[in-house]
Amino acid sequence: MGGQWLSTVEQTSSGRPVFLPNEIECSLVSAVDLECEDLPSFPSLKSGLLILTTHRLIWLPPDTSSTSTTSSAVAVPLSSVSHIFSAKKSLKAIFHSPRIRFQASLFHEPGSNPEPGPRSIVVTIVVRGKGDCDAFLGKFWESWRGRAWESEVSGPVRGEDLGSGSGTRSGSGFYTKEGAVRMVGVSGILRKEQEMWESTDKSLQEAFQDLNALMSKAKEMVMLAEKMRQKLLSGSNSQTGSTNDDELGSKEEMQDWLLSVGIISPVTKESAGALYHQQLSRQLADFVKIPLDRAGGMINLIDVYCLFNRARGTELISPEDLLQACSLWEKFDVPVMLRKFDSGVMVIQNKSHSDEEVFVRIKALVTNPDALRTGISASDAAITLGIAPAMAKEHLLTAESKGLLCRDISPDGFRFYINLFPEINQDDVYLVKDHGIYSTWVRVASVS
Repeated sequence: MGGQWLSTVEQTSSGRPVFLPNEIECSLVSAVDLECEDLPSFPSLKSGLLILTTHRLIWLPPDTSSTSTTSSAVAVPLSSVSHIFSAKKSLKAIFHSPRIRFQASLFHEPGSNPEPGPRSIVVTIVVRGKGDCDAFLGKFWESWRGRAWESEVSGPVRGEDLGSGSGTRSGSGFYTKEGAVRMVGVSGILRKEQEMWESTDKSLQEAFQDLNALMSKAKEMVMLAEKMRQKLLSGSNSQTGSTNDDELGSKEEMQDWLLSVGIISPVTKESAGALYHQQLSRQLADFVKIPLDRAGGMINLIDVYCLFNRARGTELISPEDLLQACSLWEKFDVPVMLRKFDSGVMVIQNKSHSDEEVFVRIKALVTNPDALRTGISASDAAITLGIAPAMAKEHLLTAESKGLLCRDISPDGFRFYINLFPEINQDDVYLVKDHGIYSTWVRVASVS
C-alpha cells in the first residue's frame, strides 16, 4: 500500500510498529490523512494513526486488527525531510482541518515507470481528529532538528569542561595558601557564602553530568540487550534438539536477564495522548508473549504488573491503567486475553490455552496410587504443571467445579481427590467393579 515512494513498516501481532534500533516514540495523532498533490501515484492514506519517532513518521491504517492490512503501514524517514513549513493562521484555516506541510526527498523504487532517483515533493498531514496539531508540529520540529538517526551517543562531559571554573579555597578562596585571611568583616562573610554556593553548584552540575552519562549508558545497554534477546530467540527457533539441557538452561537464564533490562520505547501519556490506553494495550500484548510461554500459557495479573513496570523503568503505570489496557484486548485481534476465575483471581492467558489439556494432566496426577490414597495439594499440581501454586489452585478449583475432583478441607489446607461418585452404582453402593478408578482406589486403600 505504500505505493512506489513510501517504505513499508513491519508490524507486531498487536498492530504496533516494529521500531528501529535506538528509535524512540515521541507523539501520536489519530484520524490523519497523508496527501501529496505533486505525485498522482501517491497512495491513498486516509484516517490512519500517525506516529512520530526520532527517526520516522509512521502511518498505520485505521483497522490494524485485520491481518490483511498488516503490510499497509508506511513510513517517511525524517532524514529525507528537507523543510517543515510553518503553520499559517488564516480565516480559511478556522473552517478546515489542521494541516502540517513538509518537503521531503523520496526515492522511487527501481524498475518502475518513472525515472529512478530522489524527487522532492511536498506532503500534507491533515489532522481530522481531536489531536493537538500545534503540539505535534512542535515535536516534529524537535525530532527533525535532533537528527537522532545520524548522531551517536557521546561520552559524558567532564566537570572541568563546563565553562568558567568555580572558585576554590586554594586559589581565590577566603584564606591564602599561608593561612592568612584575605577579607574580613561583612565582605569576607559574603565572599565565603558565595564560594560555598559556587562549590555546591559545581557539585550539582557534575552530579547531573554523571546522571546524564548513566542514562545514556543505560539506553545503550537496553539497545544491546534487545539485540541479544532477538538473536537468542531467532537462534532457538532455528536450532533443532541437538542442544543439551545445560545450553538450554543458560539460554533461558540469559533471556530472563535480558527481558528484565527494559523496553526501549515505552508508551507514555505524553507521547500517546488520548491514545495512551489503546497503544499501551498493544504494547502490553507484545510484551507478555515471552512471560506467557515461560509460565505455561497463563500468568497472574499481579506478576504481569511487576514484570511490565520493571521493563518500563521510570515510566511506571498504575494498576488501573494495566487493567484498562487488558480490557481493551477484546477490541483488538491479539493472541492474548484477560480471564477472571470464579474466585476473583485475574490472569492473562494465550487464546490457544486449553483447560481440557490441563484437566488431562491433573487427572493423570490425581489417579496415581499415592494420590488416590493421600490426595494432592496445590503445590503438587504446581510442580506437575510447571506453574505457580496460586495458579495451580485455581486450576484445581475449576476442575472441581467441572466434577473431576473432590475437595477435602483440613487444618493443613486443601487436599484434592479424584471424584469417585460417578462410578458408584446408585442401586448397589457396595458393588465394586473389576475395572475403573473406583476398583483401583479400593485396592490401594485396602493395602494401606
